[in-house]
Amino acid sequence: MKAPFIPQNAPYSDTQRAWLGGFFAGMHSHMLHSAGSVNQADARTLHILYGTQTGNSESLANDAANAAKKHGLQPVVKSMDEVEIGQLPQMQYLLIITSTYGEGAMPDNAEMLWEAANSDAAPRLENVNYSVLALGDTSYDLFCQAGIDWDNKLAALGAKRLFDRVDCDVDFETPAEKWLSEVIPLMAEGASTVAVVDTETQPAKSAYNRKNPFPAKMRVNRIVTALDSSKETRHYEISIDGSGLSYEAGDALCVIPTNCPDLVAQIIKAIGCTGAEDEPVNGELMKLSDALRTHFEIKLPGKELIEEIASRSGDQELNALLLSGDKEKLADYLWGRDILDLLLQFPGVEFSAAEFLRLLKPLQHRAYSISSSGKKHPDSVHLTVASVRYDAHGRQHKGVCSTYLADLVNDETDVRIFFTPNSHFRVPADDNLPMIMVGPGTGIAPFRAFLQEREFRKAPGKNWLFFGDRNASTDFIYREEIEAMQANGLLTKLDLAFSRDQAEKIYVQDRMKEHGAELYAWLEQGGYFFVCGDAYRMAKDVDQALHDVIREHGKKTLVEAVDYVNQLKKDKRYVRDVY
Repeated sequence: MKAPFIPQNAPYSDTQRAWLGGFFAGMHSHMLHSAGSVNQADARTLHILYGTQTGNSESLANDAANAAKKHGLQPVVKSMDEVEIGQLPQMQYLLIITSTYGEGAMPDNAEMLWEAANSDAAPRLENVNYSVLALGDTSYDLFCQAGIDWDNKLAALGAKRLFDRVDCDVDFETPAEKWLSEVIPLMAEGASTVAVVDTETQPAKSAYNRKNPFPAKMRVNRIVTALDSSKETRHYEISIDGSGLSYEAGDALCVIPTNCPDLVAQIIKAIGCTGAEDEPVNGELMKLSDALRTHFEIKLPGKELIEEIASRSGDQELNALLLSGDKEKLADYLWGRDILDLLLQFPGVEFSAAEFLRLLKPLQHRAYSISSSGKKHPDSVHLTVASVRYDAHGRQHKGVCSTYLADLVNDETDVRIFFTPNSHFRVPADDNLPMIMVGPGTGIAPFRAFLQEREFRKAPGKNWLFFGDRNASTDFIYREEIEAMQANGLLTKLDLAFSRDQAEKIYVQDRMKEHGAELYAWLEQGGYFFVCGDAYRMAKDVDQALHDVIREHGKKTLVEAVDYVNQLKKDKRYVRDVY
């Protein structure tokens, strides 16, 4: 059942459009949930709102819904960008599940609701009983900040905290399961025990996940940049034949790497150990060398390790930086340094194997945007990955997973993988609607998948790609494929921005402005606008260019342009996959 769609040329003001969007979204969600349930009029409604950048919070929200049904609750799961601030007071029982993006920011789909919650017009919430599950990463200073902010804001608006917030590190499954097991019964307490029977067919969860990855085989590993390029970008094809796994264009493939053996050996030498020391890791004894290779992050130093090195070394500069609390200066100091750099910088600092392991974080998977359509390639998954290699502090550095794939995987190696769905980053359901894709560098990955998807579906909708990199002669990856898509009409428009092929640098946002009138016309036709790539510079510049284009060619004020973009976000027509 598709949600109602309000065309951009419909005769409504921005305020009317926002109200109707919220009304239709609520009606659509109610229809979806009531279609598969019995006796729901007597069941207590539990609203579950999620803020997500990569899909983990959405997955947990669905887990919460399944648990709620078993306790006789009627769950309503919504992305935060599907909710208007005026709807919150009616959500008497509410769960918030949110990740934190970057350094303490809200995920993209939570930004508008968060802004509304902080406005003077935000409603009081004395009728709301809530709890918050926060996802984060302790390697960031503002750990779980988005969840903390929501928890504090709801309380400040008068809502009752029914169960204390739980903050989860990257290993979130166990604390999240414990939170659900405790918070759901509280939300159901005192409610009539009416069975809520869901007759909708739910897709079965895969047997493979982060705790049980699929042991795949690499079938293709080739460099797609020229040999004289300043970058090394590779195309990978990984077999999932026989796994029962499937994926959609827009999803991410998560790869669990192993660490570089040379780096492991150098770290063991630097801390004064042999590598043969047996240590308990996850309930089993293993040699230090094996533990460092397969179980721990040994690249970027965590806060506890930095503080311990500073304490043991007595280094005045590092200790002064830590005491000052100046995060920017500390970040400048650590820029380009990894754990081995710090150990080599202070050769007098040694650790026992047990001491060192206690200061490390678990080795985590890396998520990559998939560059193939699961419909066109059901038995394999493609990745487009830039190999991270750089020289700093007198030695060569390598990215953990990018060079694991490039250098350490061979025909016999098991590549441990699992998929993370991203239901918001999808090819338009309506095959007739235009699609605008902005993906410089490896940001092209999901758009290669999107174009394959549209080709498979024989979708008649127009497709426009903005792509670029440093130099066309060395960095125009997938050039033959892209030009073939142009020639056969699949790719309606292609605009290229190779920044270093001329004296004045040109970027994808510049091309957007050059063709602003047509870009705005595509949006007015119901077009979708997608962005993938660098979050800190490119995505911000592209966002500003989009606002500028809408303001200029839509003849809008600054406020009207912001409202227009916000409506695109609410309609899921402006979506980003940025990192």
